[in-house]
Amino acid sequence: MVLIVVIIGGLLYFANSSDSKTDAKNDLQSVELPQLSKEVGKDEAEVQIQTTAGNINIKLFPKLAPMAVENFLTLAKEGYYKNNEFFRVINDFMIQTGDPSNKGTGSKSVVNNNKPFATEISNQLYHIRGAVSLANSGPGETSSSQFFIVQNPQAAEQGLSTSKYPEKIIDTYKKGGSPFLDGQYTVFGQVISGMDVVDKIAAGKVEANPNNPQEESSPVNPEKITGVKIIKGWDFKK
Repeated sequence: MVLIVVIIGGLLYFANSSDSKTDAKNDLQSVELPQLSKEVGKDEAEVQIQTTAGNINIKLFPKLAPMAVENFLTLAKEGYYKNNEFFRVINDFMIQTGDPSNKGTGSKSVVNNNKPFATEISNQLYHIRGAVSLANSGPGETSSSQFFIVQNPQAAEQGLSTSKYPEKIIDTYKKGGSPFLDGQYTVFGQVISGMDVVDKIAAGKVEANPNNPQEESSPVNPEKITGVKIIKGWDFKK
């Protein structure tokens, strides 16, 4: 599985439609945005991804992306991610891992009857810098163990509208991120410390990707996950 980025009615009716759009916009502006806080809330979990480049602490959102978080935490407990390389690295975009074969073609699901599962989209979660998101191979049930961390530090708010984005998220995109991924991939976590490690991994020397020779994204000396420490778990039975 490889992350693919592709980038008349009457006056009364018109008035009602306008009111509806206004209400929807107001609702969007009032939603909770857990990615913007480094605090780990009562409805969140936390892990530390230990790598050869340093540690990355991530908070997870089991209420907003339950299948993604359950799959990740279960696999982490099993040691599935140990020795996984960051096999796909694109500086100023993202770093990707979660395949023990380190080729970008393997994955595992322990939810949805052990099959890949659908993308989980929430208007509370976005691909801002530091977002942790599941890779997939397109629409449908194609998400599983592979994930990526958004690394782009460049301003990315241009063209974003408050009709589709909370104002606070638009402001956050000024600090980096990849909004063109929104609605296509499952955001299930956010880096709360260790973005310097993410940047270090992203800055590594790369060469042509065997899966896509036109893309320079295969690390020459790949960094690895040495372990995943679960700091705060989550009971999915409750």
